[in-house]
Amino acid sequence: MSSTDAAQVATRDVTKAEELLKGMLGVVPDFPKKGIVFLDLFPLLRDPLAFETLITCFMHHLVTNTLHTSPNKKIDVVVGLDARGFLLGPIIALRLGAAFVPVRKAGKLPGECIKVEYEKEYGSDFFEMQKDAIKPGQTCIVVDDLIASGGSALGAGELIKKLGGKTLEYLFLIELTFLQGVKKLDAPTYSIVKQND
Repeated sequence: MSSTDAAQVATRDVTKAEELLKGMLGVVPDFPKKGIVFLDLFPLLRDPLAFETLITCFMHHLVTNTLHTSPNKKIDVVVGLDARGFLLGPIIALRLGAAFVPVRKAGKLPGECIKVEYEKEYGSDFFEMQKDAIKPGQTCIVVDDLIASGGSALGAGELIKKLGGKTLEYLFLIELTFLQGVKKLDAPTYSIVKQND
């Protein structure tokens, strides 16, 4: 099998995996408020094969794409957003041999922290990161379950910049494409499931 054939097989398998994951997401109407259809990742986490497929999709993308854009050909830090980024980020970090760094809502982390205000769909909030979590020049990816308006991911990117890190990419399980949140971000994005409405 040629490398082109192998790439086509891998792409076809990833597409099938993405379709499987999309089909297993929970659909919860009118949550967290009336008129919103919430896509729930927790059914995926209850199925070990689906959870492994989810992590494998992220890893396939990182190994075949993101690592090639890194100046040092590696990812130093995986940054996970409060709270569902904490479920995915540490596993990805372990597979990459990278550090895991949490971004939390204000007042939740011990020690000296840096803070940034970010915009949410219905107001603003604050994110924090421990001041010694990222060293200048380290390459980072940001992981979360969903991107909507992009405010929280943008806040995480600002924290990385404040500490002198470089964001290579933002990874999401779900992207609400109609909100165009990815346009706010300072690095490329990868989303497994794109939801248009």
